[in-house]
Order: sequence, then structure tokens, then C-alpha cells
Amino acid sequence: MSATPPERPRPDRVYAPDFLTELFRNPLDPGYADAAAARRRVASSPDASRGWPARSVSLVVVVVLGFLFAVAYRQTMADEPGRAQARSGLVAQIKERESQTDRLSARADQLREEVSRQRDAALSGSAAARLRDLEAVTGLGRVRGDGVVVRLADAPGNADAVTGKGAGPSQVLYSDLQGVANALWSAGAEAISINGQRLTSTSTIRTAGEAILVDFRPVTGPYEVSAIGPGSMRRTFEDSRNAAVMREVAQKTGLSFGVRKAEDLTLPAAPEPQLRYAKPSVSPSPSGSGVRSGSPGSSGSPGTASPSGGGG
Repeated sequence: MSATPPERPRPDRVYAPDFLTELFRNPLDPGYADAAAARRRVASSPDASRGWPARSVSLVVVVVLGFLFAVAYRQTMADEPGRAQARSGLVAQIKERESQTDRLSARADQLREEVSRQRDAALSGSAAARLRDLEAVTGLGRVRGDGVVVRLADAPGNADAVTGKGAGPSQVLYSDLQGVANALWSAGAEAISINGQRLTSTSTIRTAGEAILVDFRPVTGPYEVSAIGPGSMRRTFEDSRNAAVMREVAQKTGLSFGVRKAEDLTLPAAPEPQLRYAKPSVSPSPSGSGVRSGSPGSSGSPGTASPSGGGG
């Protein structure tokens, strides 16, 4: 039987402080106490008393700006009906003036035809025919015949899906109409009109803002450039550099550009020009002295005035 080893003496146990008692005694972490002490030091410093007025001024400025914005918004909304009414009134006036202009233009055409009939009745057959030929060449007479029609139109509104902007210049420019008209003249056109506006040697095609003006009259798209001329005019125009450029522009920007043959076109007469300089024609008299044709006591047909300077 083995001997039992002697028992070693046990050391005394060391008990830690009660955790709950310590928690109730010091409920806050020391860091919180340090932060509170720092805030108290900042609040009691002289700089803190100087910061309050600045914050008060900032608050007042914000309140005043908000009040001003509110007043401006209310004023804008209150004035909106008045602006809409004024805009509607201006649109109505513009439409009324356009209608009045159309009526006056129609009346002027009637009077011009009446003058032409009276003049043909007063002149002899050969003189009247020569006068009509001159009017057709200068654009002062209505003409009729076969020709071509060049149609140009703005591209549809294609906007980029990301930026919302168009891909390029997709509108017909006044320079496009100028180029087409010049190319038709070069191709042998005898008479040209743009949307019913007859072109003469003094006609102008220009722009004012986004509007295109032909002889100071606005024209809107789609634009039709009608020309009367020989049968080869269409082929000559389509082979021109201007037609090639317009086809390329149409392919890149989406503009509409087309050329078609037209039969029995009728182009109106241009408005009467305002002559600035004129001189009477002089025919030799039997005695050899120059006498104005058409003067009292002279024989022959009445004299005609040939302008030496364009007017319009």
C-alpha cells in the first residue's frame, strides 16, 4: 500500500472589486469626461463670445435671402398671366398683319394685271410682244414653261440620347438657297422663284436671326426653288459642284434635298421695282435733230423709259 503524499497548503484567494459596484460608482467612460471638460474650456474662453455675433449675422442673412427669393418667386408667378396675355396679343397682331399683307399683295397683283391689259391694248402687237419678253427676262412678268424644282427641308429633330443636343447643323441655311439659285442660273435657268418669290437681278437672299428672307420677305421650310429653262438644265444642275455639296450635306446631317422635273410651271412676277435713274429713249427725226419719241407733234410709237440703274 502506497503512501499518500502530503497536502500542500493553498494560497489565499485575491478577489477583484465588484464590477457592478464600480459601474454604478463611475457610469461614464473617462473619455466622455475629458470631452465635456474641453467643451467647458472652449465655452469659457474669450474667443467663444466673439463667435456668437458672426453666427447670428449669418443666420439673419440666410433668412433675408430666403425671404427675397420667396418674394421674387411670388412676383414672377403673379406676372406670368400678364406676360402670356401680352404674348398672345402680339401673336394675334402678327397674324392680322400677315393677313393684311396677303390681301394687299393679291390686290397689287390684280392691279398689275389690269395695267398689263391696258398697256397691251394701247401698244401695237410687236411692241407689246417685245415688252412682254423684256418683262419675262427681268422677272417683272409672269412666266410659264417646263423646268425643275429643287426641294430642301430641315432634318427631323434627332437629339443625342445622352447629351440631348443635335448631331450637327440640321437646318437649311440661306447660303444653301443662294448656292442652289446660282447653280440653276449657271445651268441655263431663265426664271427662278423661291417659295413663290420671284428672283431678279437685284434680289437678295439673307438671314435675320433664324428666318430666311428673300427680298426682305420671310420664307419658311420646306423650301422649293422652281426654275424654268432648257431640257438640259436638270442634268447640268445635278452635275454641278453645288448639287454634290448639298447631297453630301444631306447625307451627313439628315437634310432633305431632291431634284425633280416639272412640267408646265408658272412663276409669278416680281414686285415692281423702285426706279432711281431713268432716261427716255431718243429716236432721230426726219430733219436729223433728235426729238424724244412720244413727245407732242412727233410721229411713231410712244417712247419707253429704259432704266440705267436698278431699283428695289
